[in-house]
Amino acid sequence: MRGIETLRVLSKQTETFKASGLNEEPPHELNREALETSLTIALMLNATPINETHVMRKVVIDGSTTFGFQRTTIIALNGMIKVGDKNIPLQTMCLEEDACRKIKEERLTSYYRLDRLGIPLIEVVTEPVITSPEEAGKVALAIGRILKATGKVKRGLGTIRQDVNISIRDGALIEVKGVQDLEILPQIIKSEVQRQLTLLKIVKELASRGIKEEDFIYDFKNVEKIFKKTRCQVIRNAIEKGHTVLAAVLPQFSGLLGIELTSGLRFGTELSDYAKFWGRVGGIFHTDEFPAYGITEDEVMELKSFLEIYDNDEIVLVADKPENVYDALNAVLNRAKQALTHIPSETRGAFPDGTTHYLRPRPGAARMYPETDVPPVPITMDHLKRLKETLPEPLEVRLSRLMKKYGLNKKLAAQVLISDYSEVFETVASTTRISPSFIAATLTETFRSMKRDGIALHILSEDVIQDLFSFIDSGNVAKEAIPELLVWMVKHENMVLNDAVKALGLRMVTEKKLREIVDRVIRDNEDLILERRVTALGPLMGIIMKELRGKADAEKISQLLKSGIEGTLNH
Repeated sequence: MRGIETLRVLSKQTETFKASGLNEEPPHELNREALETSLTIALMLNATPINETHVMRKVVIDGSTTFGFQRTTIIALNGMIKVGDKNIPLQTMCLEEDACRKIKEERLTSYYRLDRLGIPLIEVVTEPVITSPEEAGKVALAIGRILKATGKVKRGLGTIRQDVNISIRDGALIEVKGVQDLEILPQIIKSEVQRQLTLLKIVKELASRGIKEEDFIYDFKNVEKIFKKTRCQVIRNAIEKGHTVLAAVLPQFSGLLGIELTSGLRFGTELSDYAKFWGRVGGIFHTDEFPAYGITEDEVMELKSFLEIYDNDEIVLVADKPENVYDALNAVLNRAKQALTHIPSETRGAFPDGTTHYLRPRPGAARMYPETDVPPVPITMDHLKRLKETLPEPLEVRLSRLMKKYGLNKKLAAQVLISDYSEVFETVASTTRISPSFIAATLTETFRSMKRDGIALHILSEDVIQDLFSFIDSGNVAKEAIPELLVWMVKHENMVLNDAVKALGLRMVTEKKLREIVDRVIRDNEDLILERRVTALGPLMGIIMKELRGKADAEKISQLLKSGIEGTLNH
C-alpha cells in the first residue's frame, strides 16, 4: 500500500524532518494520461513535440519534495499563440510532477503525503516579448483558455498559476511565483515595476549620502538590559524565554526604511522579509517606526546612547534565539549593502492585493540533471497523427457555435469561453428551459461580482452548480434567488436545496398570491401610473421584487404589471 505516510515540515523552514522508511517509495513511470494531455495541448499551441521524453530532476528545497528534487519532462518546443493582433512565441512546454500533496496546515506545521503521485502540472513558457501588464494578463487568459478547451484541467482558483519574470531598465530580473488569480496579474506587474523604481531612487539617495560597503560593521550589540521592563510584548516574551535581543546599525540609513516602495510595502518590510527567510525570526524592529509596538521614546534614546550612533543612522533590533538573531541581522546588513549599488534578483511570492514578498534567491541554471531511474518514452509520428485527428474544437469555432446554437451575443459568448464554467454552461443550457443568456450572464458576470465580494464560489463543484440550475428550472424557486442560494451553498457543505429555500424563506408564492400583490401595488401607485404611464413599470417592478425577494418569476411579475398598468390607463 503506497502513500499512507505523512511528513511534517516544522516552522516552514527549509529543513525537513524525515522518519525512517519514508523515502522508500520506488520511482514510477510518467503518467501516460498526463503525457497524452500534454501532447494535445502542445499541438493546440502550435508547438513541436520532441521525439523522446526524458525525465529530469530539478533541485527544489521544499517540504513537498522530500528527496530534494522535482521531476520535470520537456514535451515540446517553439510554440505560438495569437493574442489580439500579436503572435506570442513560446519557448518550451513541460510536464511536471506535483511531487507531494499538502494535506493540511496547523499553525507552523505543514503535513504532506509522500506517494509522489499528485496532480500533474503543465508548464508553458513564453518568450520575453510581453511589453505591458495588460498584455501579460491577456496572454495568461489565452493560454488558460486553450488548457481548459481540453476538458482535462482542473477549474477554480489556484488551478492555473502564473510565474511571471519582470524586469525594467537598470532594475533586476524578478520572478513572481504562483499568481493564482489571473485578474490581478496586471496589478502584480505594475506593483513590482513601482517597487523597483522606488528602490532605484533609494540607490541614488544612498550614493548621494556617500555610504560605502566598508561602513557596515557586523558587530551586533546585546541590548537586553535596555528592555528588561519594556512594554513591547515581542521583546519581553523573547527575554522571558531566555532568548537574546541584538541590535545592528545601518550607517546613514535613517528615514529610508520607512519609504513606501509600493502600496502597503515599505523598505523596512523588505529587510524584514530577508530576516524572516534567512534567520527564521518573526521580523525586525527599526528606529524609523519608533516609538511604537510598546517601545517608548525613552528606550529609543537610551538605545541610541548605548550604541553611540549618529542621528542619521538606523538601528535594527531582532529578538529570538541567538543563532536565529545572528542569521537575521547578517541578512539585513547584506541586503542593505546591496541597496548601495543595485536591486538584487530574487524570487517573490504574490499577495492577493497585488503586492509581493521575498521568497528566496533566484536559482542557478545548473539545478537540472537527468533522472536515470525512469525510462524515456518515444513519441512517434503515428501517435501525433492520432492526437491531431481528435484535437478539441478550436476556440474561434466554439465561439461561433455558442453564438449560433444558444443565441448569445459575441461578448457574452467570449466571457463564457474564458470562464471556469464553459462546460457547465453547455450542460445546463442543453438540459433546462432557462434562457441561455441568463445562464451565461450568471456564470460570468454574477459569479465574477460575487467572487470580488469574497464569496468562495470556487469551492462549489460543477455538479453542485448544475443541480442549482436544475432546481431553478423545476420551479421550486425563482432564478433571481440564485445569489442568495450560492452564498448559502458556500457556507453549508452537503446542504439540501429544499432546506436552503426553507431557511432563507424563498419558497415561491402561488399565482393567486402574486396577483393579489400586483393588484395591491397598482392600486397604491395609481398616481404614479397616471403620471408616468408605461414607464411606471420599472419602479413598480422594483417595489414587488424587493418585497418578494426571489419568491416569484420576474417575467411573470412583468406580465401581470403590464396588464395591470394598461387596465388602469384604459379605465
